[in-house]
Amino acid sequence: MKTIKAREHYDEPVTQRVLNRAIDQGRRRDTPNIQATTLRFMGELNALAIGFADQTALLLPVANYPELRELSVKELEQIELGFGGKAVCLEHRDLHISISGMISASESLMGVASSLIASRNGRRISAAKSTASKTNGLKGGRPRKKVAET
Repeated sequence: MKTIKAREHYDEPVTQRVLNRAIDQGRRRDTPNIQATTLRFMGELNALAIGFADQTALLLPVANYPELRELSVKELEQIELGFGGKAVCLEHRDLHISISGMISASESLMGVASSLIASRNGRRISAAKSTASKTNGLKGGRPRKKVAET
């Protein structure tokens, strides 16, 4: 684990440069989070279409979520994005559902996500993998597969 020492900024004047730096840090920190930009109820599919800034979208069936199943079509059409695009909200019902929570409740979406993460992690190069590769190379590389004689 990497330890980061906290910096103390006592009474630092807020200049345009300091403000721009803070905004840039916030943008960099915020990018990996799930943040929806559009939300639409699709009555013909009885599902919520959630769109993201990169033009991707998810279609989440209302029937899969008990909180949404109870709502009328009129209420489903009134659902809005809230919490900076991180939740779907229906204020008059005091309903706030995390989008990442809705995604994690879907077994098939979680299967796709875990497969993608495993694939990405398999391509990572670490010091241990690099050392093992070099050691195997010194030994002549990966052993050839033995072909069974017929």
